[in-house]
Amino acid sequence: MIKIFFTEQVKILDRYTITNEPILPVDLVERAATMFVHEFCRRYSKQKRIIVFAGQGNNGADALAIARLLKEESYKVETYLLNPSEHLSTECHINKDRLMDLPHPNLTEVIADFTPPMLTAQDVVIDGLFGSGLNRPLTGGFAAVVNYINQSEATIVSIDIPSGLFGEDNRSNDPDAIIKADVTLTFGFPKLSFLLAENDMYVGEWKVLDIGIHPDVIENTPTPYSLITEEDVNRLIPPRGKFSHKGTFGHALLIAGSRGKMGAALLASKACLRSGAGLLTTHVPKCGELIFQTAFPECMLSFDKHEEFFTMVPELRGYDAIGVGPGLGKRLESSNGLDYLLQYALKPLVIDADALNLIAANLDLFNKIPKRSILTPHPKEFDRLAGKSNSGYERLMKAKSFAEQNKFYVVLKGAYTAICTPEGTVHFNPTGNPGMGTGGSGDVLTGIILGLLAQGYNPEAACITGVFLHGTAGDLASVYHSQESMIAGDITEMLGKAFKQVK
Repeated sequence: MIKIFFTEQVKILDRYTITNEPILPVDLVERAATMFVHEFCRRYSKQKRIIVFAGQGNNGADALAIARLLKEESYKVETYLLNPSEHLSTECHINKDRLMDLPHPNLTEVIADFTPPMLTAQDVVIDGLFGSGLNRPLTGGFAAVVNYINQSEATIVSIDIPSGLFGEDNRSNDPDAIIKADVTLTFGFPKLSFLLAENDMYVGEWKVLDIGIHPDVIENTPTPYSLITEEDVNRLIPPRGKFSHKGTFGHALLIAGSRGKMGAALLASKACLRSGAGLLTTHVPKCGELIFQTAFPECMLSFDKHEEFFTMVPELRGYDAIGVGPGLGKRLESSNGLDYLLQYALKPLVIDADALNLIAANLDLFNKIPKRSILTPHPKEFDRLAGKSNSGYERLMKAKSFAEQNKFYVVLKGAYTAICTPEGTVHFNPTGNPGMGTGGSGDVLTGIILGLLAQGYNPEAACITGVFLHGTAGDLASVYHSQESMIAGDITEMLGKAFKQVK
């Protein structure tokens, strides 16, 4: 896992590295600037005019070091150091002097009135005004400069974090006083705010640059947040024994479907078996028989007594994992059937879609959910369960608390799907793409997680592996079909290649 630290922890990590590597603070700035320039040169031509805006603190120190290194790489660089208080941090002052030692530094230090340079679509702005330590909205001249940069057509590349953006909670921030970067090259670790939908317009594309923070302090500094890696998932997928058989890999029960929504049940069922479950029984209303027997012969069926929707639970013994929800419908009879399932299920469930909506409409059902069950809501479904949120940050905090207090796993779906655990940790998924924003994608995820649970994965491992594979398969499908043309079934069809890539 890649740890995601709070911004106040980053200073502790830097200080530990400086003391224990050991390395001088100014040399750590140089290392960060070198990594930034290496990535910058890979992306942008020397034919571009580069305009660097530097602040008075250590983000400004990074910016001045970057300006010098780019000039040494023969880029055409203009640098503006905004220093209205006439006080620079030690590292910023050192890097100002180093830049000035070049034959043609092209550095303008701004103390009072500032006439900014004309910016065109052919220019690249490097934003180094403020770093991740900012804790109040930008005002005055700095806000005016941010606004000026944002209104230009120049490409904007931010150092570490877009100036004006807070590292975590931006609910009290001024949205008009934050740089809207096209690219953010961040140092060491992603910031929590990068993973929230409301900040996408500021962060743009982001990439983490390794600047050699001391491994001991990374390992020993606690944080509830992390980003899943391919290596994490590789370790969770067990090898298959030579003498394994279908019974070895578990028997899943999926309760899903209603007239007009049998497709959801079919999508989840296919994904369940494609994720490696040995056997699957799908419980459907009688109207689903011909559809399933024709379209998916590998799946066994259990039939509800009702022709069109779910009303009753089959015998639950003999199943290794149970999922419920895709295409279920929201009738009262289905709510009664779900009530029975929640009371008599002997294992944690995978609960999705209409099952979540039925629970949100009847909180008596909520109290019957087995502990350590996996709930897979999209944001609106979660809001129905836990109350409306006004931002992604607020919703994430609710989901984290909700999972911890109720001892559930909450898979809050979206870009960077967040897996909130009963222990209070949150794992973010980096895979996936906007092409997965199509009906049925969530049903596929439910099937994958159910299939992994049936094989004996613990609930947390099933969530982490399932979400990562789901996104990886979506990425592979987008290459083959394009994001615009993807449908949910394409994700399932790429699951085999996703397993191969991860393993």
